[in-house]
Amino acid sequence: MPLATLATRCGVPERTLRRWRAVYQADGLAGLARARRSDRGRRKIPDELVVFIEGLALRPPKPSVAAIHRQAASVAAASGWPVPGYTTVYEVIRNVDPALVTLALEGTKRYREVYDLVHRREASKPNQIWQADHTELDIWVIDASAKPARPWLTLIEDDHSRAIAGYALNLDAPSALTTALAFRHAIWRKSEPGWHVCGIPEVFHLDHGSDFTSAHLEQVMADLKVRPVFTKKGQPHGHGKIERVLETFNQMCLAHLPGYAPIGTPDRAGQATLTLPELDAAIGRFIREVYNQRPHSETRTPPQTRWEEGAFIPRMPDSLEQLDLLLSTVAKPRKVHTDGIHFLALRFIDPVLADYVREDVTIRYDPRDITEIRVYLRTLDEEKFLCRAICPDLAGETVSLKEITAARNARRKHLRGQLTTRTAVVDALLAAHSEPLPVAYPAPTLRSWTTTDESTATDPGRTTGLSPESSFPQAPDQDATTPTPGNTPRLKRYWNE
Repeated sequence: MPLATLATRCGVPERTLRRWRAVYQADGLAGLARARRSDRGRRKIPDELVVFIEGLALRPPKPSVAAIHRQAASVAAASGWPVPGYTTVYEVIRNVDPALVTLALEGTKRYREVYDLVHRREASKPNQIWQADHTELDIWVIDASAKPARPWLTLIEDDHSRAIAGYALNLDAPSALTTALAFRHAIWRKSEPGWHVCGIPEVFHLDHGSDFTSAHLEQVMADLKVRPVFTKKGQPHGHGKIERVLETFNQMCLAHLPGYAPIGTPDRAGQATLTLPELDAAIGRFIREVYNQRPHSETRTPPQTRWEEGAFIPRMPDSLEQLDLLLSTVAKPRKVHTDGIHFLALRFIDPVLADYVREDVTIRYDPRDITEIRVYLRTLDEEKFLCRAICPDLAGETVSLKEITAARNARRKHLRGQLTTRTAVVDALLAAHSEPLPVAYPAPTLRSWTTTDESTATDPGRTTGLSPESSFPQAPDQDATTPTPGNTPRLKRYWNE
């Protein structure tokens, strides 16, 4: 079709059609695409003014666009540049690189969290890498003193299968003990059917919490030949999987329990009805029946099934006694006495200790239940397990270290209260009934006389220097200053004594 006819039909100038045909013949269809204006958003603005506007937008605290526009207009007028409009300044600010804005206004830490490229670690088999972390649960429970409290949950997850290997629930803040208890629960075989995750991992992935970096946990991992790997300080990128599991527990498990109170909602401490053992049972049931059996959103396989697919034999400790070393924070040295071992004002006894009286031993205990302790004989190169000693006074009961500490503190407080009361009464009575001392006495003069003088039998005041009319000391008679011949004075008194 001739270009003249096409121009008439389409209403496009023939000259424009000739230019389009030339571009198409030279560059193809891509040559006909509309090119982006190089000065879009900053027309007729010098580069120096653009940099000035961007610099103002990147200065913390972040200024408003109106404030930046006023400053840019003032600088442009003083420099002889075209004064930009508000829309032009807004477009310049809007086109600044978001990563640059985050780094300038929110800091390096936030920039790393949002824009840093991360290498995502992935275990190739079960029990290759385990992760552990703590969280304060969004639920209220009733503690031993019938008061509401928020519990802490420690979880251990297998990185490959996403299965929960073990957990620990406690009312105290995270510590090396709670981590060790969760680690023990994860390693040993579970008594519940269907929960098969167990064994010793090759790598334990942790953050830099004081409980994870403790000397006790370090010694435990060295004994079990587990390699600890810590995240970089302030960069918890590799810990995202276990943190997501903790959030899942808050959303799927706790949301259906009484006393649930997520952060930001009104305080519901008065609605707490569950005890810590009841919450422990609910969390264990959720792990066994829901989380480990539900297909994971990323692996598309239930965590328990994925853990069992390897068909491997997990590495286990030699015995439960060896694993029980994880139960104590620090080994306590003690001596075996004839009546047993003394610990926390309690007495622990076992027939095996009869052969080790006066021997130095090491005891280990579970703070959740101190009705019994584990006793080890200390040798040069190792500790030999001897027995489990029990406290006869607590036999048949379960008493925690926290309860004993609270009872001791309450007893001490009660005694201090009684002491304060009695001290106050004594001070008040002394202040009310005290009499002034005599004001005039001669200089101290030593007087000596015998207590066996016959006159003492008829005049008691003669010996003591007291007259029958007064309770204050009086001057003794002159003849009392000279001892009786043949008699040695045995009692010496001062005039103002």
